[in-house]
Amino acid sequence: MDILIDTSALVAVIVGEPERDKIIELTKGHTLIGPGSIPWEIGNAFSAMFKRKRITLEEAQNGLLIFDSIPLRYIKPDFFNSVAISKQTNMFAYDAYFMDCAIKQKAPLLTLDRKLISAAQSVNIGIIEV
Repeated sequence: MDILIDTSALVAVIVGEPERDKIIELTKGHTLIGPGSIPWEIGNAFSAMFKRKRITLEEAQNGLLIFDSIPLRYIKPDFFNSVAISKQTNMFAYDAYFMDCAIKQKAPLLTLDRKLISAAQSVNIGIIEV
């Protein structure tokens, strides 16, 4: 089964958040997919962690190596549909890219982002609970 995984879940695995083991268990044996924006979002997440003094440069660089080892299949979002989803759900386009890919691939969404869960459910996207 394809599972649409978002940045929050990937970062939790990469930096060893408490949800890490559960996410790995839920995704084992499945194909992880997501929009091509994920690498940029991972970098942005690390830059946000720098500002909060949660991570060092060395830890971020190690995290990038871990990220590169995660098998992900990138899906090109339909940008016209993503903008429509963004307007409909009042979410940023980056979040709408995930929702568009989930809809197009008929894949459940695995995320730790409560606002994204709510928006995804409002457009009938299945959610994998962590």
